[in-house]
Amino acid sequence: MQTIFSGIQPSGTITLGNYIGALKQFTELQEDYNCYFCVVDQHAITVPQDKAELRKNIKSLAALYVASGIDPDKSTLFIQSEVPAHAQAGWMLQCVAYIGELERMTQFKDKSHGKEAVSAGLLTYPPLMAADILLYKTNLVPVGEDQKQHLELTRDLAERFNKKYNDIFTVPEVRIPKVGARVMSLQDPLKKMSKSDPNQKAFITLLDTPKQIEKKIKSAVTDSDGIVKYDKENKPGVSNLLSIYSILSGKSVENLEKDYEGKGYGDFKGDLAQVVIDALAPIQERYNELIDSAELDEILDKGAEKANFTANKMLMKMEKAMGLGRKRR
Repeated sequence: MQTIFSGIQPSGTITLGNYIGALKQFTELQEDYNCYFCVVDQHAITVPQDKAELRKNIKSLAALYVASGIDPDKSTLFIQSEVPAHAQAGWMLQCVAYIGELERMTQFKDKSHGKEAVSAGLLTYPPLMAADILLYKTNLVPVGEDQKQHLELTRDLAERFNKKYNDIFTVPEVRIPKVGARVMSLQDPLKKMSKSDPNQKAFITLLDTPKQIEKKIKSAVTDSDGIVKYDKENKPGVSNLLSIYSILSGKSVENLEKDYEGKGYGDFKGDLAQVVIDALAPIQERYNELIDSAELDEILDKGAEKANFTANKMLMKMEKAMGLGRKRR
């Protein structure tokens, strides 16, 4: 069985975009793959974090993984910092990476642009991400378009290590979902929906109330012609809403266009708001059961134990390949 690895940063409540582009797909993948899903909290500290808020977000994200359908009996769910091999392997891969290729990473450029000082961790984020993936002999990594460059670097580092030291790493393939990989902002449909957007109306979180969801959908940017039609180039706002509607309802975009022929955006947005509310209701109910429960702690303890066992085996191979530690008799 092939292995999949994916991680999400606990830097705020995840959005509808994260759910459609990642979590919803993860629940389907776990049926056919050996899956490792990780709360990548060490990645989160590449930028300043409030420690109390970070701890809260770590647990909240773990609960949302399970509430969204990740089955701990089928998948391994764990917190990155509870598996020390990630940081250790990340350092070793930093020593294989080149500064030039790290400085070329688009996300580093974006996050460091205009700032007087940035952490070294922001620069060396990609080797840690590579370690996350390579420790588990990962075959496929489901990511959005914005992470594709990091995955290409992961492949380069794996191949470089294999050639220079020992052929121990599986070189992973990138898996970009064909549909729903990029849900756009409700206020600026030319950019991706993001939980870090300063405009609270631009995104829907998985824990928003029905009233908040309705308000955000109704204020979503569309256009002036009032026709519910998918045209990404000329009608990006409407097209984004149609994509969300289609994925959450299971109806094709073509059928939705027929359903709203001759109707205005008011009816369309009202119905979409209800579709989103209905889709998130069971997730929110399960989340509230889990968030302060012993069940969640048990799931994460079990996941950390399994992840440590697998990751430590690969770490030992890496150390041996690079000549680290003492030679045992």
